[in-house]
Amino acid sequence: MAKPYGPMRLFADALRRERVNLTERWMKAVFDDAELSESDRLTYEQLSDHVPAILEEICSALEEQDLDQVEPSIERNAKQHGKLRFKQGYRIDELVRELDLLRQMLMGAIVGFAEGHPVFTRRHEERARHFVDEAISFVTFTSIREVMTERDRKIDEYTGRLERANHELMLKQKLVGELYESRMQITRSVVHDLRNFLNVFSMALQMIARAPAKTEAALALANRQAADMKTLVDELVEYSVVLGDTSALAVQAFDLRALFDELVAACQPAIDAKGLRLVHGFDPGLTMVTSNRLKLKQIALNLLTNAAKYTKAGEVEFQMRARGDAHWCLLVSDTGVGIGAADQERVFREFERANQDDVPGAGLGLAIVRELCRVLHGELRFASHEGAGTTFEITFPLHLDHDS
Repeated sequence: MAKPYGPMRLFADALRRERVNLTERWMKAVFDDAELSESDRLTYEQLSDHVPAILEEICSALEEQDLDQVEPSIERNAKQHGKLRFKQGYRIDELVRELDLLRQMLMGAIVGFAEGHPVFTRRHEERARHFVDEAISFVTFTSIREVMTERDRKIDEYTGRLERANHELMLKQKLVGELYESRMQITRSVVHDLRNFLNVFSMALQMIARAPAKTEAALALANRQAADMKTLVDELVEYSVVLGDTSALAVQAFDLRALFDELVAACQPAIDAKGLRLVHGFDPGLTMVTSNRLKLKQIALNLLTNAAKYTKAGEVEFQMRARGDAHWCLLVSDTGVGIGAADQERVFREFERANQDDVPGAGLGLAIVRELCRVLHGELRFASHEGAGTTFEITFPLHLDHDS
């Protein structure tokens, strides 16, 4: 049942009629207040924001003489008010100050209404003051709490960014450290190989000078050293090109069978020359793939060359197979020296190779394979047992995106 149309409702209606005027007077007071520096930067709409809606809820509370009914609406508008003031750069004391000015404006409205309406007794005036005071206090508390929530959220966000930035910095520092160690390893390895080359080459020249009858043997020794040094330089150049390639990845559709046949033809002579058998097979279900043909060729050649290097007897296996609907795999297996369990963690590092002095090269082949697999989104797996050979299997997407 509706309450009688009494003095409190008369005041609520009067306040509602004066709501626009009260809002404008409040905004003028805020603009004129020297303690509210941030308000000077706001437009009319930005300053008023949710105040007219809050005034309307206060009118409803006065009308019904029940703050609980309008509390959810006041809370919602107060939260928005606090959130906006936080975004607008208000300090908490400035937020409290401007809402206190609103309180003063409403208290003045109560006095003015009481003076012109004798029916609005002191008891009604005190009751109106109570509702206004409770409502503004609730708005102030809710707005401050929202400002604190927004501030905490912002602090958490900044803290998260700092933590991520710190983590990235630590990773970069670690990468720089690893890169430095890698470059030092390159320097040490190249200097070591160059020194050996120069020593042996010098011995060959001395042999020619001191024992002309051994010239042929000396020249053969010098030629072997020159060939080994060429292999080292070629691997270093290849690795530097792979690491230094910052251009966008070029992909194209091509016939995988044609690449397979080309690789078999390229590797067959070297494998035959070592007395090994090349076992190869191509899945007829594979046709066109989209990737970088040259980089795939590099990967396969490095694996096949490595397999031939470290296999003295037996066979090298080369396969290309379909793997589900969206992938295919490249497999290279050998019956060579294999890799011991203790060495399998470091097999893809620069200058790591099987402990055989008679195998030429810098030990960069698998490091190149690892980097190219990363670029082509290849998933590389290998299994090896010392003295029983090694198998490398890489799974690639059938269609590599141009933006990868």
